Amino acid sequence: MTYRRFKLGLAGALAFLLLAGPASAAPVKILALGTSLTQGYGLPPGTEIPAVLQAQLKAKGIDATVINAGVSGDTSAGGLSRLAWSLADHPNAAIVELGSNDALRGIDPASTARNLSAIVAQLTAKHIPVLLLGMQAPKNFGPEYEAKFNAIYPKLARQYDVLLYPFVLDGVALNPKLNQADGIHPNPAGVKIIVSKILPDVLKLISQVQTPNAK
Repeated sequence: MTYRRFKLGLAGALAFLLLAGPASAAPVKILALGTSLTQGYGLPPGTEIPAVLQAQLKAKGIDATVINAGVSGDTSAGGLSRLAWSLADHPNAAIVELGSNDALRGIDPASTARNLSAIVAQLTAKHIPVLLLGMQAPKNFGPEYEAKFNAIYPKLARQYDVLLYPFVLDGVALNPKLNQADGIHPNPAGVKIIVSKILPDVLKLISQVQTPNAK
């Protein structure tokens, strides 16, 4: 190789590196651990909470992958039992949406609190920031049950110093225009409202991620 050809080759390599810029940072991985509300029961693909949230973050210029770990009908006990394998993707942050099916089944709030506490404890021990999506108990089990259940989420948020969105269905519950025919699960319009309301807290959650994908 002549000296001139060497210089041309070196200049080309430098130009490529300058144009390419620094390597892109890996996207922030957010685990969405939840029930049918997270899974997207009855919704067309791409209109469930994790997908819409990921799209909204992308629109804000945030490279994030929202992992859909929602299971229809799951209780807090079920969420706890599958937490270990849900962490296999090494998420940088977690959104926990569990407890609604506990309330619908009248499960002892003390049991729900223990399960959710164990989930949050495991996540925080791994230095994974948490956003709790709260739920409210139906009124058919009486005011005592309602009070005990509704107190679970604020108490856990204080105990573990994690973010809390008090009621995941705020602005959507009981509105027939925003729910499917069962009156329980949001339709695509309802999902958009949920995502728009939780988005500020999700942004706070992402801000707590110190180094994406660093172990």
